[in-house]
Order: sequence, then structure tokens, then C-alpha cells
Amino acid sequence: MSHDSATTRAGAEEVTVRDNPERGRYEVYVGSMLAGFADYHSQPGLVTVLHTEVDTRFEGRGLGSELVRRVLDDVRRRNAKVLAVCPFVRSFLQRHPEYADIVWKA
Repeated sequence: MSHDSATTRAGAEEVTVRDNPERGRYEVYVGSMLAGFADYHSQPGLVTVLHTEVDTRFEGRGLGSELVRRVLDDVRRRNAKVLAVCPFVRSFLQRHPEYADIVWKA
């Protein structure tokens, strides 16, 4: 995966999503605080998202959806497919058909 990060603003707070390939996860930060992560396994052409978690202190701010959106955008940039093991990611994909083209089909 790439080492790119992306930053947006959520109200007055800066939200950053980074790939941390050494830990096999994308991380979402609010300011300098780690707010959540999405664990993944990557192989050529396929990224399997295993688990997504947002710290309870940061729930209700849309950080989980922002994190998943950034993961999926990165998968698309790599011309790969995504396999969603995580129920949150599966649910996100059902609500966002614009990502249907990158969903891995058996």
C-alpha cells in the first residue's frame, strides 16, 4: 500500500488518514491523536479489510466512514480489489454503490 496520507477538516478538527503498512492498517487521526484504524491484509491485486475500529471518545463524528472511504479510494488508485471481511466495511459498501467496481467477486 502507499504511505500517502490525506487530511480533511471535521469542524475545527483536522482529520488525517494514513496507511501504516508495517502494522498492516490504515490509521485515522484527529489532530495528533489516534482515533481509529482499519486492519488489512494486502496481496497483489487484492486488499482484505479485516477489522475497523474507532475509539469510543471519537464515535459519532463520521470517522469510521471517512476512514473506510480513504481505504477504498487507495485500493482504487492501486487498481486493486477489496474483500470486506469487516461488517462495517461490508455495510459501507452496500450504502455506497460507487465502490461496486472494486469489490472482489469470487
